[in-house]
Amino acid sequence: MLNLSFSNFQLFCFGWIILALLTFAILFFIQQPYGRHARNGFGPMIDNKIGWIIMEAISPIVFNLFFFTGKLPFTFIHWMYFGLYNIHYINRSFIFPLRIKTNGKKMPISIVLAAVFFNSVNGFVNGYYASNFQHATTSTFLLTLGFTLFIIGFYINNKSDHILIKLRTNNTNEYKIPRGFLFEKITCPNYFGEIIEWLGFFLITFNIASLSFLIWTAANLIPRARDHHKWYMKQFIDYPKNRKIIIPFLF
Repeated sequence: MLNLSFSNFQLFCFGWIILALLTFAILFFIQQPYGRHARNGFGPMIDNKIGWIIMEAISPIVFNLFFFTGKLPFTFIHWMYFGLYNIHYINRSFIFPLRIKTNGKKMPISIVLAAVFFNSVNGFVNGYYASNFQHATTSTFLLTLGFTLFIIGFYINNKSDHILIKLRTNNTNEYKIPRGFLFEKITCPNYFGEIIEWLGFFLITFNIASLSFLIWTAANLIPRARDHHKWYMKQFIDYPKNRKIIIPFLF
């Protein structure tokens, strides 16, 4: 397996963060062409559920590969690192795509491949750091705060997804205005919850790998949330005008 020095690993992560910031800027001009924004012109298409499983499952596979081939002995913080990462991705890779009600929806293979690359790198940097450089968190306070935020974010993400899934009946592709819970405040509480999850994860692990993951998550989800918000406003004349995009009361 790889044998990177800490300085070289940090350099790689800094480059990865810079790429995330560039991607964030680009995505405000180029709409990601899947889900409700799917459109032709991005190459061959693949079944939505199959594509989702492929592009999400690669992250825990790569993470666990590097996690279990590192040099450090495992401690409580390592198993917390392992557990929270895998809890999120078991849900996103297998449980969520099997719950969604889609009828013949497809996504471009190019999007799947781009997500495979993105998730592979994030799985690598977090798995490699955990098993080669992670020793302890800064404080018990950060550990407690981070775990609390992760659980809150996980709950918000999954409850919001549950509301969205229940909007669709009889496996149709009809869209409706989501109501209740944090949907009364923002258009994309599912994305808001996921960002909170990885903020908590970063506070627990407090390293450059999890920081890069947090930045990438925000860089992907904030522009997509904005696209969703604009789509709802255009699609439904009665869409609540007081809803923010992704952060309650702010944005």
